[in-house]
Amino acid sequence: MPNASDIAKLIDHTLLKPEATRADVEALILEAAELGTYSVCVSPSMLPVNAPAELKIAVVCGFPSGKHTSSIKAAEAAEAVESGADEIDMVIDVGAAKEKRYTDVEADVAAVRAAVAAPTVLKVIIESAALEDDEIVGVCQAAVRAGADFVKTSTGFHPAGGASVHAVELMRKTVGPDIGVKASGGVRTMEQAEQMIDAGASRLGVSGSRALLAGAPGSAAGY
Repeated sequence: MPNASDIAKLIDHTLLKPEATRADVEALILEAAELGTYSVCVSPSMLPVNAPAELKIAVVCGFPSGKHTSSIKAAEAAEAVESGADEIDMVIDVGAAKEKRYTDVEADVAAVRAAVAAPTVLKVIIESAALEDDEIVGVCQAAVRAGADFVKTSTGFHPAGGASVHAVELMRKTVGPDIGVKASGGVRTMEQAEQMIDAGASRLGVSGSRALLAGAPGSAAGY
């Protein structure tokens, strides 16, 4: 069973509320460093940030609707990397997925990939709760063809919901062992985190990281 430190190393400690302030982001970074999370995930307008070198900076792109044009997403991602982002979490056009326009999804992801080459990590948010199983498979395959490093369940803002064990299992089965799967949206407890990891998640998007980690075996004082 993973302990608090193990789980923390999988967490993108997240703050994407529209009302978030720079002081809130500074507090997020301090908390992430204390908890030992892998990264913080913030909005692009919050860059640049002052963070420890070991803490990765993830930034959302085309968030939360995904209805931006590909050129705008690419420009937003490139600017974020220029301002210090290590990772980009982009949102697909979910309507294109619903219409099974997977080549359009692939082109959208490819445009962002071209703008932010490796070693920048590219995660592709698919809003799995809004998709049927065949649509999840189709967009995950498109993301992989376009060069994505991760597929990610959710923005956490869609009314259909966030991550589910079923979606994570299907995403892992679709992308195979070499592409990351990020479970995000509604992951609030240690039990949920463990379920997502068992289903195949290799990263977790969590806003309430302190509370989640407090339920982990071997959690340190103050978690």
